[in-house]
Amino acid sequence: MMNLNDIYTILPPLVLAGGAIVLLLVDLIVPRDNKAITAWLAIVVFAASLATAPLLAGRNQTGFNNMTAVDDYALFLDGLFACIGIVTVLLTLRYNQERGIMRGEFYPLLLFSTSGMMLMAHAVNLLTVFVGVELLSIPLYILCGIARPRVDSEESAMKYFLLGAFASGFLVYGIALIYGATGTTQLSEIARKISVHEVSDNLLLYTGAGLILVGLGFKVAAAPFHMWTPDVYEGAPTTVTAFMATATKAAGFAALIRVFMFGLAPLLSTWQPIMAVISALTMIVGNVIALSQTNLKRMLAYSSIAHAGYILMGVAAGNAMGATGVLFYLASYAVTTLAAFAVMTSLGTVSGEDQSIEGYAGLFRRKPFMAIVMALAMFSLTGVPPTAGFAGKYFLFQAAISSNLVWLAVIGVLTSVISAYFYLRVVVTMFMREPAEQPQPLSVSNFGRSAAVVITGAATLAIGILPSSLLGLVTEAVKAFASAGHPPI
Repeated sequence: MMNLNDIYTILPPLVLAGGAIVLLLVDLIVPRDNKAITAWLAIVVFAASLATAPLLAGRNQTGFNNMTAVDDYALFLDGLFACIGIVTVLLTLRYNQERGIMRGEFYPLLLFSTSGMMLMAHAVNLLTVFVGVELLSIPLYILCGIARPRVDSEESAMKYFLLGAFASGFLVYGIALIYGATGTTQLSEIARKISVHEVSDNLLLYTGAGLILVGLGFKVAAAPFHMWTPDVYEGAPTTVTAFMATATKAAGFAALIRVFMFGLAPLLSTWQPIMAVISALTMIVGNVIALSQTNLKRMLAYSSIAHAGYILMGVAAGNAMGATGVLFYLASYAVTTLAAFAVMTSLGTVSGEDQSIEGYAGLFRRKPFMAIVMALAMFSLTGVPPTAGFAGKYFLFQAAISSNLVWLAVIGVLTSVISAYFYLRVVVTMFMREPAEQPQPLSVSNFGRSAAVVITGAATLAIGILPSSLLGLVTEAVKAFASAGHPPI
């Protein structure tokens, strides 16, 4: 029988899912021309989910017959997902209205998708991971195409759906093979059986682990499973792209850490070199292809791929320092990327948005504050101090070196140098070039969008200057992860 302790282990995602159901019903009575009410109610639901974290802090327990768990690791990620959700809703308030996509179902879908991400953070069973992935993905397929009848939005949704379903097949087949090899889908039991050599078939186990890596690699846009990212990011509404580039990536890594640093921790010597090679390949592919991009949104898509490679460096490290680096970088990357997309949504015109880098020429003369925030985001993505990106990369490189992956850290540094070209090109365009033609008038600013720009810009700088506060939260999360019966990482 389900009890209160079971509910505790999924309370944050449960609040979001329950709120989404209520919001679907409430939206039926909200006037068609005033869907901003639904948006503000979605922020209330996100805030309510965020408020559950302090209530559950310090708990280390499992529920639903060891299918889910609540610990500071999961709660840290819950807080990150909720904050990303709030910023995303703030960005949509004016953007969706200007693009004619202010549809009430947008916000329940956003809540449902975020609840799936939170469930992935709480999952300690492979079946729960799969349920979380599907709960994350299905609403996102719809959100990518919500700008119908815009062809590029519909194309984005179709590509994401087809490739996402393909990746889910790899994931569920991998889970089946691991079950065949170990007789369980519970991560702690899988780790125990591998440790005491109770695995019936090693080939099944290794093949299953590889297929799971493919499925989750798709979600984090790691090479060579990244092909969908540029087209989907470019075609989806910019607010949806911002959400996918940050929250979806964090959810994928939340599951990767649970599965590989917990369930498959005894196989570290086997999967570590594979993870390191994928990390290097992802950094190289993302940064090199981004060099030739002239569309800012597409450039940020390849940037997202490259940063997945940097984060994979922490997973490949396979230790507590690596897990700390991953969580810290997920937070710093999220605020930085949201800052860039917040500026993008603020600079569109009522008729559309110029996504070309040349469209930002002379921005400092027209909108100095927006140019400064975008420059700050570009510096942070490059890894220039004193921004959040520099602190995040420092911890990841340190983790790689501590695990004798010096060559991987060197590749990380070299690709960061390469990335300076296309990031700083945006800065040069904004500050040192005149517009090629008279720019169209910018869309009217509003409280939500302005607040998102200020919050993300300030956070990008604050994390870089004072990383200790975020590092303290991350360290506690990793300690809880390691002390809740998990194998050493």
